[in-house]
Amino acid sequence: MFKELKEYAVENHVPIIRNESGKFLCDEVKKNNPKRILEIGTAIGYSALLMLSSCNAFITTIEKDEIRAKIAENYFRKYEVNERINLICSDAQIALEKLSRNNEKFDFVFLDGPKGQYYKYLPFIKEMLLSNGTLFADNVYMGGLVLSTAPIPHKQRSMVNNMRKFLDLAKRDSDFDVNVFNIEDGIAIIKKK
Repeated sequence: MFKELKEYAVENHVPIIRNESGKFLCDEVKKNNPKRILEIGTAIGYSALLMLSSCNAFITTIEKDEIRAKIAENYFRKYEVNERINLICSDAQIALEKLSRNNEKFDFVFLDGPKGQYYKYLPFIKEMLLSNGTLFADNVYMGGLVLSTAPIPHKQRSMVNNMRKFLDLAKRDSDFDVNVFNIEDGIAIIKKK
């Protein structure tokens, strides 16, 4: 599905959700049948298109990179889903703060932005996620580094520690049920009670 986007991503080194993870995402979206989805990390729009093909939801999606946001907008028009998408071109932290201030609510959140920032986004996501809502966080194993007991290379240490912090915060929060799946680079499914 959306072969053209996958080819563009490979040719231009744009990170998009992997095949098995994408299938799992679609299955979760179908199972939850959300009305409003929040996506953090649009890239070129591939995962948003996957989610929209799995439900009748409206998506608010956040992308910092202006060039990628424009490419995503073009694909949304091409696949005739632009009426169901609000693309915010902004730093995710700033966008989340604004959405939170506006009391926006979502029943499904797909988190696939900067890995070292997940823990900073969690309080905003929690506030905006409706009861029985689902947070689907991708790449939580970070190439296996999060699970490793070996010393983490200096260059990746703070990012890995931040991801561990995110998982720990979610698991210790009594308002959440957390399941982590060993699919590709690790997926956390966090349900709000």
